[in-house]
Amino acid sequence: MIRVLHIVSAMNRGGLEAFLMNVYRNIDRAKLQFDFMVHTEEKCAHDAEIHSLGGEIYSVPVRGKGIAANKQALNDFFAAHKEYKIIHQHASSLTYIEPLKAAKKHGVPVRIIHSHNTKQGGSRLHRYIHLVNRLFIKDYATDFFACSDLAAKWMYSVKQYHKGDFKIICNGIEINKFVFNEATRKRVRDEFNIQNKFLVGHVGRFQPQKNHDFLIDIFKAIHEKDNNSVLMLIGEGELRLEILKKVEQLELKDAVIFTGIRSDVIDLLQAMDVFVFPSLHEGLPVALVESQAAGLMCMVSDVITKQVNITELVNNLELSRSADFWAKTIIEKAGNYKRKDTSKLIKDGGFDIKVVAEELLRFYLGKEVTC
Repeated sequence: MIRVLHIVSAMNRGGLEAFLMNVYRNIDRAKLQFDFMVHTEEKCAHDAEIHSLGGEIYSVPVRGKGIAANKQALNDFFAAHKEYKIIHQHASSLTYIEPLKAAKKHGVPVRIIHSHNTKQGGSRLHRYIHLVNRLFIKDYATDFFACSDLAAKWMYSVKQYHKGDFKIICNGIEINKFVFNEATRKRVRDEFNIQNKFLVGHVGRFQPQKNHDFLIDIFKAIHEKDNNSVLMLIGEGELRLEILKKVEQLELKDAVIFTGIRSDVIDLLQAMDVFVFPSLHEGLPVALVESQAAGLMCMVSDVITKQVNITELVNNLELSRSADFWAKTIIEKAGNYKRKDTSKLIKDGGFDIKVVAEELLRFYLGKEVTC
């Protein structure tokens, strides 16, 4: 049995984690198993399912608790776990590549780095470290993945990018689960008592990247034009209280629903009328693939890769335009479409998780043969 070690921050609900779990559920686990190295001691949303599928979870200290402790834990782990021949690190930047270094030191032959973003928050020092590590990443990783062309351009050197020395792995989903269902829409709307409302939706962690501050400005403008509108915010994060305070200051509290972390996002998408996603940067957002699969009109910032424009439902708007412009466009577009089954388009676009899982299985098995 081949076991692949995935290296992540934590296995909570988010786009990267959703992608990984989608692959894990659909890959042939008789041939290959996933284990996870996380950088937290807290229990995570996907832990129980990971164990039920046969996976192991190992914890190492986050760098914030001490660089030396983190480095020692990584060295101790790979010294004790010689069974791993393939590790797969998922990252938003190259500011932290210690797992790759430790794995190389202890003789792990296949070391994958996988880019999931196009920018990284943090200080100038973080960006400097990222840029320096771009020049040396080939010393530590053996294989290079990215969720989009822009994510590869961000993660790898200019020379490596132009040579095409990386592999695009589509953020696939279980398409059939997202097909629009009128009965589900009615049930969810009844649950939230929003039967006849114009429902604007968003899925994402409350963090600077997701641009919730501007999203609230957009919704304020929408609500001024249509006071029957409601905004649903799905997710948690460090900026939640700040955004809640802004909602209250703008007297929108009765028109904004904070759902928190939900396990039924598929159902909530059915209830929405339009999906608004004004992110400042993204790799290739799983939430946008899911929204299109649910037949939702999507209003998206123009900085996000066009590789996610799988259907004609995606509208790219400039972040430099005003909240009022966004609001007018959202109301206009959302009032002129009908929900349709987009599953064939999503599949033809390469986002069928069964196909993605099979592609990764072939890759892993091929690498194991050469180890």
